[in-house]
Amino acid sequence: MKPQITSFRGAQSISSGSLTSKLFEVNWLLLTLVCTVGLVGVAMIFAATDGVWQRGAFQHLTRIAFGAFIMLGVAMINIRVWYRLAYPTYIIGLALLIGVELAGIEVNGSKRWLDLGIARLQPSEIMKPAIVLALARYYHDLSDWRISNVWGLMGAILLMVFPMVLVFQQPDLGTTLLLVATGVAIIFLAGVSWRIIGLASVFAVVAISMFFKFGLKPYQQERIMTFLDSSRDPSGASYHITQSKIALGSGGVNGKGFMKGTQRQGEYVPENRTDFIFTVIGEEFGLIGGLLTLSIYMAVIGVCIWISLQCKEMFSKLMIMGLTTTFSLYIFINLGMVMGLAPVVGVPLPLISYGGTVILAVMGGFGLILSAHLHRSVELPRSN
Repeated sequence: MKPQITSFRGAQSISSGSLTSKLFEVNWLLLTLVCTVGLVGVAMIFAATDGVWQRGAFQHLTRIAFGAFIMLGVAMINIRVWYRLAYPTYIIGLALLIGVELAGIEVNGSKRWLDLGIARLQPSEIMKPAIVLALARYYHDLSDWRISNVWGLMGAILLMVFPMVLVFQQPDLGTTLLLVATGVAIIFLAGVSWRIIGLASVFAVVAISMFFKFGLKPYQQERIMTFLDSSRDPSGASYHITQSKIALGSGGVNGKGFMKGTQRQGEYVPENRTDFIFTVIGEEFGLIGGLLTLSIYMAVIGVCIWISLQCKEMFSKLMIMGLTTTFSLYIFINLGMVMGLAPVVGVPLPLISYGGTVILAVMGGFGLILSAHLHRSVELPRSN
């Protein structure tokens, strides 16, 4: 039984300091790196839209600037507040997903958005940080002996299942996979026993094969079959991957130069300002540009891992690592998809692909990481 902490101790000078003092304590390296990635997105969207500023680049710049203010605003809020809001945020996310099911708008065969009049909201993007907050609090409050207990594990699984089912119904396989992978990562990092991990691995092998046969829609099965054999339908299901590979290969080592990509100009690659925007980077800046972009991403991930090591509370550690896992999965699934190393599942390249809710959700998540770092010495209560 863990003792319940009834008082908060630690670096009160930081947690209760003035706004100015908190601004000095913010990890400006992380904020700068995140905004740099966003500016890369502005340049690439500008190129993907033939230099028409109003076709996405200006909107993206506006969202990145607004997202930076959100990051700082979220960072200024004491981590105790985010601890208390973890479950309410999760419930709000679930309610929004149910709202999509009841009154969502459909685009290209998928019902993923709520029309708010002035903008469209994609609740599944909000659920990504929300589920991280909920699981981080769940394991923070859980007694050590219950982490590998069946009932303790079932609580975490239930927190994952409800949003997963709602998101999969939209249908959105990519986000569903992200929620699953992030949840599993948090469970692992919380300290679940290797015996449970082994049993879960055996179950997963059986479940995946059954899910492929009975759970996926025909077009989703076709995408996976196309991934396994990209030459089976080059003008149909394989078109995206085939054209993506051609665009990346045509850039060579140095690229063709900014705004000089012929595959982009010919509009051979669909969705080249959203999910397939990395093809613009590869064609116009080549292997060097692609590696530089990946290096900035790796720097962001490295800083986040370093920040998690500075925190002493399980809630902060799991929250940071959960958000970092989600961000990392965005990157590697998207790059794998564009290079033909993963099925096409509609996962954007974070902060570079054009999109509204996803940018604000990702930058809000980084704000939570900044808050955890800013209040890293603050102690949180633990209930049994």
